[in-house]
Amino acid sequence: IATKGIQGFTIKNLSKAIGISESAIYRYFESKTEILISILDNFKEIGEMMSMMVVNNNDTAIEKIEFMFSKMIEIFTEQPAFVSVIFSEEIFKNEEILIKKIVETQNIHQTNIEKIIEIGQKEKNIRKDIDKNSLALIIMGSFRLLVKQSDLRKQHKNLQTEGQKLINGLKIILQA
Repeated sequence: IATKGIQGFTIKNLSKAIGISESAIYRYFESKTEILISILDNFKEIGEMMSMMVVNNNDTAIEKIEFMFSKMIEIFTEQPAFVSVIFSEEIFKNEEILIKKIVETQNIHQTNIEKIIEIGQKEKNIRKDIDKNSLALIIMGSFRLLVKQSDLRKQHKNLQTEGQKLINGLKIILQA
């Protein structure tokens, strides 16, 4: 997907890329949609695990957000193909199940960030003059744009550096 786009994502091309037969892939997946669902489920699980790790530690809200986004940047840098699936909802418009999976994942991340922001606002280390929903949207939107631009420009190695700059800027915006 990362190299040939969704149109080039075929079972035949996948089998060549990973060095196994098409029939071996079909033993585990009925279609490429099932493969995409599996990738999205995997990413959703990563988000849920990170959320549990963050909720159960004693860091400040800003440190928790920084940790989450640093880990996501690390994942996208190491596996840029994730970006092609996670941030390509416009190509899934005809696949309702894929749209549903992406929305579920986005909702999990947004809810987690809003919870962290709310805690930070109560602890007075995140500003209160902007509501938690708007702050979460600012954070998620700027992160999404950064990752998508990095992918479109094929600058995955710069994502670490640019991601850290974004995180530093967001910390300034969030601080009470």
